[in-house]
Amino acid sequence: MPEPLQHSIQPAHHKQRILAEVHALWLLAWPILVGQLANVGMAVVDVAMAGHASANDLAGVSMGVSIWNLVIITLMGVMMAINPTVAHYVGAREYDRVPHVVRQGLWKALGVGLIAILLSNLAAQVFYVMPLEPEVRDMGVDFVLITSFAMPAFACYRVLYGYSTSVDQTKPLMAIALIALLLNIVINWLLVFGNAGFPKLGGLGCAWSTLLCVWFNLLALVWWMHRAPAYQQTWPFGQWEAPHWPKMRRLLALGLPIGVTYFAETSAFSLIALLIAKFGSQEIAAHQIALNFSSLVFMVPLSLGLALLTRVGQSLGAGDPVAARFRAWVGVGVALGLAALSATAMALFNAAIASAYTSDMAVAAAAAHLLFLAAIFQLSDSAQVVISCAVRGYKVTRMPMVIHLIAFWVVALPLGCALGLAPHWLFLDDMQPMGAAGFWIALIVGLTVAAFGLVLLLRHTARLHILVRT
Repeated sequence: MPEPLQHSIQPAHHKQRILAEVHALWLLAWPILVGQLANVGMAVVDVAMAGHASANDLAGVSMGVSIWNLVIITLMGVMMAINPTVAHYVGAREYDRVPHVVRQGLWKALGVGLIAILLSNLAAQVFYVMPLEPEVRDMGVDFVLITSFAMPAFACYRVLYGYSTSVDQTKPLMAIALIALLLNIVINWLLVFGNAGFPKLGGLGCAWSTLLCVWFNLLALVWWMHRAPAYQQTWPFGQWEAPHWPKMRRLLALGLPIGVTYFAETSAFSLIALLIAKFGSQEIAAHQIALNFSSLVFMVPLSLGLALLTRVGQSLGAGDPVAARFRAWVGVGVALGLAALSATAMALFNAAIASAYTSDMAVAAAAAHLLFLAAIFQLSDSAQVVISCAVRGYKVTRMPMVIHLIAFWVVALPLGCALGLAPHWLFLDDMQPMGAAGFWIALIVGLTVAAFGLVLLLRHTARLHILVRT
């Protein structure tokens, strides 16, 4: 009798552990998700407001936003070095070491943010060699110039964002993001259309709104941290501290590969939009619809990944690599389960989703086809983003960078060019170029390569840490 009883208890206990971990992960992740959706909502508001101003305003803002997004997503990655570092200290209960690393992270953010001002304005010079109307070009350049002064504030905010997440404080980030979204709507309404006596700036009103809302995010988070008891033990602004170059170099060495990873992925999607331009506005519109909806769905695994990074990092800081491995794989399982649901919904309702974006039947049909392809890569896309975050919890950032560079720039883009533009490169002389669909099929392959590579990396990294510990 005792043996069967023993075997019946163990699975139940294991199930309880899994459910407890899922609950803890979700408590950390859902405020991040709401905040991420609010941030996406700000971009939607900018485009909608500019579109109601004029076609040229919409085009100019869209050009400026393309550079803004590329730069800030790269900055997000570079600043993410703070997440695993603080999480390790919290797990080890070395709270006294947190303020120093946060202060040095802020010094790094200030320097990187100033460099981003220069690089973004240099990147905007490409508008002068593009076949753009002068009004559209000038608005795009001015949009980048205005918003570039938000980049130091954005970089500093992402440091404090990572610090707050790593000490299990994600609800303040959600609240501030929602307030910023409302603020963005109000400022756009005032400045884009010149309401309530404010100057009518058109699309440039969106730029000023972005600048003000980013600075609001930073100041609001500092204010919240100063008042909330949860931050008192690790309060980073208790004393002045000059830059400490060795610490800043270590943070940069940890964060730069993440920034390169984010840049590689974001730039690949941007390049696809340029490559399919030869097929006309229908293909471009369909691609943008599918990309926009996929980006919204992507916020779910991304939020889970950020929460999982904290969970894994805290376990490792506490000297428990077995718990870190358990938390990592539970997080991957949760992400795959949610991805299966989103994939099913996208596959079943792809036509309805596309029709919600446009009344043009041809564009809707093309977008529905791309959304079906996007449904196929939901599992691999969710797996790769969540696993890459779990691995970063181990402070491993270079190998995920290599895997992503191979997946997007060695596999997906060349294959996409072959299928989408020139099938004869694959000795498929009888096949016509597939346009955007060819690139999305290639993304399925590239994301699958990334997912498998990262699975192997997580297995190896988790096993190695356990072996070293024992």
